[in-house]
Amino acid sequence: AGPPRSALSGQPIGDPLGLLEPDDGSGRLFVVDQIGRILIIDPADGLRPEPFLDLADRIVELGIDLGGGLVFDERGLLSMAFHPNYASNGRFFVIYNAPLEGDPGDFDSRLTLAEFRVSQDDPNLADAVGERIILQVVKPQFNHNGGQVAFGPDGFLYVSIGDGGGANDNEEGHTPDLGNGQDRATLLGKILRIDVDAGDPYGIPPDNPFVDQPGTRPEIWALGLRNPWRFSFDDDGRLFVADVGQNLFEEVNMVTQGGNYGWNVKEGTHCFDPDQPAVVPDECAESGQTEEPLLDPIIEYAHVDDQGNTVGIAVIGGFFYQGEGVPSLVGQYVFGDWSRAFGSGDGTLFTAVQTDHGLWSVRELAAAGFPQGRLGRFILGFGRDRAGELYVLTTDNVGPFGSTGKVDRIVVAP
Repeated sequence: AGPPRSALSGQPIGDPLGLLEPDDGSGRLFVVDQIGRILIIDPADGLRPEPFLDLADRIVELGIDLGGGLVFDERGLLSMAFHPNYASNGRFFVIYNAPLEGDPGDFDSRLTLAEFRVSQDDPNLADAVGERIILQVVKPQFNHNGGQVAFGPDGFLYVSIGDGGGANDNEEGHTPDLGNGQDRATLLGKILRIDVDAGDPYGIPPDNPFVDQPGTRPEIWALGLRNPWRFSFDDDGRLFVADVGQNLFEEVNMVTQGGNYGWNVKEGTHCFDPDQPAVVPDECAESGQTEEPLLDPIIEYAHVDDQGNTVGIAVIGGFFYQGEGVPSLVGQYVFGDWSRAFGSGDGTLFTAVQTDHGLWSVRELAAAGFPQGRLGRFILGFGRDRAGELYVLTTDNVGPFGSTGKVDRIVVAP
């Protein structure tokens, strides 16, 4: 990995969750900081002193005490996406956890998809006042937000939303005896596909798989997901979604129209029992409510390998490498795992390549200049610029506090 961009001039980065470059010829990189800011790395001047957008006063108060001195959170400002015509219309979209309005009961927050525009006077500032709410989803627990937005090659906006949080997809706010992941009447545990250029506040693409089906939300593109943390499209338009597992397995799915990816009936390729989450049942259903098959992932790894070594605990979705700087990575899917433990950052970099059949081949990607080739930090996300080069987004802190965030570009080791 190259030198940390957070060491350049400007304000420090807190917890970088995403990085992207608009198609406007500027070469600027926009970094999504979980604590509520979007920052700009200028190709000439480095990290700019003022954020492009600051939504810290619109997100929930961050910090969940897990005990043992661990303060953690999965909420905040989670993702952004530039409209395909951003260079001419200045539109972009974000998703964040807003406080509940009215009587919150025992529920947690309101996952909010909103549209903003760039300032007419300064391309490095957004118009923070002109927020337009597109969609809101009430979440019962703080975790499993999913929370990515990205435009597909078809021009529609895709949105990942987790199952609502907690564990097992069976707590309060989760559909009894079914789970939110399998319930087509809720947007929780799904990939959505909407048209932000039609309707008020959005339209439904006519070829969405569940249009005009009673008891089913028409926004749904795919279902059966637990915590779809980061997705991306490859050059062929295929959609790759990393879905964070629970006790035993992590997975990446190649998501197709109307696909059901199994949660909470399955965890990866394995059967799952919400009443015994640490035990793999011998049998489980192989189809959903309408007899559609439960689709297996293309990538899977266990939390603990056959030698008893911890591999990871939360998959972090990445991208196919499409750049020119690291020829050996061309055609490979680069992704990661958050850490091998909560106590200290120990994330893992992976690459995966397709095999002739079955699960893809996965190997660890070593980072030169680091002890044992490991970053020794929490991996929060990945980014990709217009040239197809990839970036790794990390922090030293288990929770969204401080200023230890780093943005590193993946380059050939010296």
